[in-house]
Amino acid sequence: MAEITSAKAMARTVRVSPRKTRLVLDLIRGKSVADAIAILKFTPNKAATVIEKVLNSAIANAENNFGLEKANLVVSETFANEGPTMKRFRPRAKGSASPINKRTTHITVVVAEK
Repeated sequence: MAEITSAKAMARTVRVSPRKTRLVLDLIRGKSVADAIAILKFTPNKAATVIEKVLNSAIANAENNFGLEKANLVVSETFANEGPTMKRFRPRAKGSASPINKRTTHITVVVAEK
C-alpha cells in the first residue's frame, strides 16, 4: 500500500469573495509551512485570517492523522472555489432596484512532504 504524503483541510461558505481569497492564496502556494504562516500573519486581509486557520487545520491533519513532520511540510495546493451567493437588493431612484451579490468561498489547502 502506498504511503500517504499529503493532507488537506477545507473551509466552506466563507463570507469573502473568491477573487480576493485567490490573491492571498497565491502568496503562500509552494512555500514551506513556517513561511506561509509568517506571510499570513502579516497580510492585512480578511481572507488571510481564515486561510491561516485552514492551513493550521491541514498541518494538524498531517501530524495527527498521517504522522507527518511539521518541519518537512510544504503548501502544495491551494484553491478557492465559488460557494453559494446571497442575493440582496439596493433601492434606487424611481422605484427601481439594483442587485447586490454577497459572494462566498470554499477554501482548500493541501500540505505535502518535501
